[in-house]
Amino acid sequence: MRAVDRPVIVGVDGSESSLRAVDWAADEAALREVPLHVVYASLWERYEQAVFPAAPGPSEQILTDVLVVAAAKRARQRVPGTDVTTEVVPEGPVSVLLGAARKASVLVIGSRGRGSAAELLLGSVGLAVAGRADGAVIVVRGDHANRTGPRSRERRVVVGVPDKPADSVAVRFAFREAARRGVPLEAVRAWCLPADEATDHAPFTGEPVEVHRQRAVEALETGLREPAGELPGVEVRRRVVEGPARAALLDASADAALLVVGARHHHGRFGPRIGRVTHAVLHHAACPVAVVPEGG
Repeated sequence: MRAVDRPVIVGVDGSESSLRAVDWAADEAALREVPLHVVYASLWERYEQAVFPAAPGPSEQILTDVLVVAAAKRARQRVPGTDVTTEVVPEGPVSVLLGAARKASVLVIGSRGRGSAAELLLGSVGLAVAGRADGAVIVVRGDHANRTGPRSRERRVVVGVPDKPADSVAVRFAFREAARRGVPLEAVRAWCLPADEATDHAPFTGEPVEVHRQRAVEALETGLREPAGELPGVEVRRRVVEGPARAALLDASADAALLVVGARHHHGRFGPRIGRVTHAVLHHAACPVAVVPEGG
């Protein structure tokens, strides 16, 4: 299947958060003019009960019979005429969602679970998927105004330009998302003065500061050059910010429709993991977050 024909896939688990993800995914499928596929990992409930045996909730059979059907109905009501299919997979949530990400134009998931304990479990699942997925993953979070759907025209797409900006997959993804929505793209590049060049006696002034700021400007331009040439109709707003990248992106997310970050998968003692910036925005961003794997 060509990438342009791949469906939008949404993972559901019965939580209110996953239903909001269904809304976003239905809008996303209509925007991309592709089908929507709803998937439920039927071992999710069994896994949750094993970790939190006292947690009350519907039986696995009810989840299997009702939740996926209800999610599909919700999607069709939100965007009439949407081609919606469903699937129940008898596996754990991480393996199901990772497999879905390989087949999707984009995988959409919610940011919370069915209860206070389940939220911790879903958080670990979401982080595992974002840290290991081979395709783009959108985590639908933020307040109502910032997650009203990807077709909103009054908000912009924000992208963090990475340390290796040339040919960034995330930046290209962000350009395409801005073009689909007909909204501006805000490209953010953060920079910090190295500790050995800072002093405790005066504000950062002089040549070292300007050198580092200029490097950030150049990195920003390097990251934007080719995608801007391919999609010249996208309005690009450049923003160079002194300070930690996570703080700059969280600030930009306050009134954004979508925040896009690149992820280079790191392998630690406990397997693949995401970087600190991605981890921070997944937990605290005020809008949906798209995590896009970068090569290498």
